[in-house]
Amino acid sequence: MHATAAAAPLATTPSAPPAGTLRQALSRAEARRKWRAFALTLPLLVFLLLTLLVPIAALLQRGVENPEVANALPTTVQALHGWDRQAAPGPAAYAALMSDLARLPDSSDAGALARRLNSDMPGARSLVMGAFRAPPMQGTPDAVREQLIAKDARWGEPLLWRAIAKNGARWTPDYLLASVDLQRDALGHIERMPEEQRAFGGILLRTFHISLVVTLVCLLLGYPLAWWLAQLPARQANVLMILVLVPFWTSILVRVAAWIVLLQSEGLVNRGLMGLGIIEQPLALLFNRTGVVIAMVHILLPFMILPLYSVMKSVPPTYLRAAVSLGSAPLAAFFRVYVPQTYPGIGAGVLLVFILAIGYYVTPALLGGADDQMLSYYIARYTNVEVNWGMACALGALLLAATLVLYGVYRRFGKAELSLG
Repeated sequence: MHATAAAAPLATTPSAPPAGTLRQALSRAEARRKWRAFALTLPLLVFLLLTLLVPIAALLQRGVENPEVANALPTTVQALHGWDRQAAPGPAAYAALMSDLARLPDSSDAGALARRLNSDMPGARSLVMGAFRAPPMQGTPDAVREQLIAKDARWGEPLLWRAIAKNGARWTPDYLLASVDLQRDALGHIERMPEEQRAFGGILLRTFHISLVVTLVCLLLGYPLAWWLAQLPARQANVLMILVLVPFWTSILVRVAAWIVLLQSEGLVNRGLMGLGIIEQPLALLFNRTGVVIAMVHILLPFMILPLYSVMKSVPPTYLRAAVSLGSAPLAAFFRVYVPQTYPGIGAGVLLVFILAIGYYVTPALLGGADDQMLSYYIARYTNVEVNWGMACALGALLLAATLVLYGVYRRFGKAELSLG
């Protein structure tokens, strides 16, 4: 019996793979999973790169680009190198200027140069275009200088030459400085603009003020409405949510036109208030700050309600009932127990509405007055009317910087709130 058992072959069990081989297999599987995920998101990343990041980079570049003088007057810029910028330059600069203007392909290049210099020195457009259209000037540099001064005495003053020398570099901070009411003097030192020329600081404050008022009104109106929707049964809440989303399906221009009809002196709002005896004469609700705020609140209110509603639906109603059962007053329990749990929704809604509001253009342009236009209006003006792309891009960069700062503040407070929680 023992011999038979001893003679029987021992049963073999499969051996486990080495730990190193298993680790490599898991690593390869993880790498394949990551590459598959990357391949699936690659079209979206390419789309964002082409439609968001590339335009933003072009905007930032154009805000500091200054090619007009450098491209049109290279010899003149070189001749002005080392000039003390106190008196008019020497005759060589006059000869170089006429030589550069003679080499310009057509009047569009001279027009771009004239517009750029005119932003630093009013009246430079006529000077440059007059010299461009003048017949060729022959003779020595002294003779060219005398002919130019005889054509217009302003050529003998240093103002235009300072503008040429200051803008001779291909890159400039002038547009960004002007967007915050700063400038460079004739020697290149940064200083504040004269008080009568300061505009964009006040416009930026006005933009933030209107956006803040709209955000606060949206919060005051949206919070109780979102709370009411969160307390309703799902079927009724879904039906009412459709009404909240209706503004998304209507064009902004259509809504603004409707508010013009409603808010005018003989509109439905004034007639209703007068019919109820609340007012005796029509209120001024159109082409002022009031009309702008009303229309912007109507358009942006859904952007406040949706984040609040999504957070409120996740708050268990038992918390509030437990606080009341432990002796807290219902109102105190609401503000001490319920409201703190909705802070993420408040932060998301406030950030979303405020960022959208600071970039508004159509609504203030159609419903506001001259003192109600926001920064986007001036971006459009510099783009379409003034044809000053550098200034328009600088103002756009200012809005982008404000948005990033707001997002950074939100992220910091959000992380602090999560750590405290």
